[in-house]
Amino acid sequence: MHEVTQFTGQFATELIHSRRTVLPKRLVAPGPQGEQLQRILEAASAAPDHGELVPWRFVLVGEPMRAALGDAFAAALHERDPAAEQQQQEEAREKAFRSPVLLLAVARTSGGDESIPAFERIVSAGCAIQNMLLMATALGFGSALTSGKALESRALRELFQLSGEEHALCFLSFGTVGSTRKPRARPAVDQYVSELQ
Repeated sequence: MHEVTQFTGQFATELIHSRRTVLPKRLVAPGPQGEQLQRILEAASAAPDHGELVPWRFVLVGEPMRAALGDAFAAALHERDPAAEQQQQEEAREKAFRSPVLLLAVARTSGGDESIPAFERIVSAGCAIQNMLLMATALGFGSALTSGKALESRALRELFQLSGEEHALCFLSFGTVGSTRKPRARPAVDQYVSELQ
C-alpha cells in the first residue's frame, strides 16, 4: 500500500510540474476529441464547490462559430478604439482561429445562496479550470489560458448570452504542442509561504 501511495504521489508531482502554458498560436491539430475531451470536461466537476452551486460553466466554441467569435473580437476592439485600423481588426479576428479546441470559462458571481461570496465562486472556477488543464496535460495535450479586454465587451457578452450575474473569466485552448518556448522558472516555496507569528 505504501508503494502504491508513493507511486501515486510521484505521478501527481510530475503531472503538476509538467503542466506548461503553450500559447494558442503554438497549438496545432489534433486537439482532444470524443472521450479525451469528455475526460477534460469531467475533470472540472471535481473542483471544490461550497454550497454545490456549480458557479461556473464552459462554452465550447466549435469551428462553425469561430467566425462569429472573430467578429466579436473585432467589434470589441472597435468598442475600445473606434480608430482601430482594418489590419488591427483582422488581427483581432484571427485570434478566434488559433487553437483546435477553444472554450470560454464563465463564472456566476451572484445568485443562489448569497451567503457564498463572489470570490469563493471565482476560486471554485479557478480550481475547475486547473483540473481541466492538468487532465489535458495527463492526456498529452498542450493548453493555455488567455484573457484580455475583449472579455468585458458588449459584443462578447451578447455572443455568449451572458446574464447580468455572469462574467467571462478567460478562454481555454487545447491542442497538440506544435512548438514550445523555454519554460519559465517556478517560484520557490519561500517566496509565497510564510508562517503566522
